Amino acid sequence: MASTIKVCMGSSCFARGNAKNLQTIQNFLESHHLDAEVELTGLRCCDKCSKGPNVTIDDVEYNNVESGMLYDILEKHYQNNSGGENNV
Repeated sequence: MASTIKVCMGSSCFARGNAKNLQTIQNFLESHHLDAEVELTGLRCCDKCSKGPNVTIDDVEYNNVESGMLYDILEKHYQNNSGGENNV
């Protein structure tokens, strides 16, 4: 299954937490052996600065993302890689 995570790297989102979120995503993908299956890309700016930091996982947009909630989002989204049944 091909999957894509897009992280807004615009100055507002980056300063408000996507620098840390990027590291959280990379750590999650490596620890769950998903780094070869998931394409991780950065976006210049998704023009939703007031809602940032913004992260999109397989066309599902998440706003005001903090790294603590991001880990939970990633676990829910990728749970069928570890035996779960539903994606977010």
